[in-house]
Amino acid sequence: MPHLPPGSSLENDHTCTSIQTTRPAAAPESILSVPMATLACAPSVVQPPSAMPGSVVRVVDVYPYRESAVNPEFLLLRRAPGTEYAGQWRMVGGKIESGEAAWETAHREVTEETGHAPDRLWTLPSVNAFYEWQDDRVNLIPAFAAALPGDPVLDDEHDAFAWLPAEEAAGRLAWPEQQRLLRLADQTLRAGIPPQLVVRTPPE
Repeated sequence: MPHLPPGSSLENDHTCTSIQTTRPAAAPESILSVPMATLACAPSVVQPPSAMPGSVVRVVDVYPYRESAVNPEFLLLRRAPGTEYAGQWRMVGGKIESGEAAWETAHREVTEETGHAPDRLWTLPSVNAFYEWQDDRVNLIPAFAAALPGDPVLDDEHDAFAWLPAEEAAGRLAWPEQQRLLRLADQTLRAGIPPQLVVRTPPE
């Protein structure tokens, strides 16, 4: 078989086979330089890529906090009886409405669920991600932190609130990804929020 340069397409094409040819007894000088082995290669069959799970962005997570304490304290709200997740302690979250940017949803949900517009809203440098096997779908949830000016005004969906240090607040959350993101918010606050993460809302 003729020498093939490393990495050539034929070198890696295992459909190629070597066919030995026989030189005639009285071969003309002009063909004596022709190699006695030639390549017969069937075209490679390109397999289509496997189907990949779809991904979707439908909701946001927001981790409200206050900076008045020596160490950051995070706000959790307890879901009222008769609501989804009744009795669970949760941060703020909600569905992205048609035409909204994710940061706009975060701003709106904080205002609706706490009664206060955030003094500062910023994105966490990570997302909440989880897989739903029933729909073969990966959910990607943008995550934010929001500084609040005071205690929340409870709505019909919540019956209690608590300001807690990061570890205690994380311990009350049900989902590992939310626990991780709350701790990340705490770490980012302590290290200093990078300016590029701060949402700068356009003037109304």
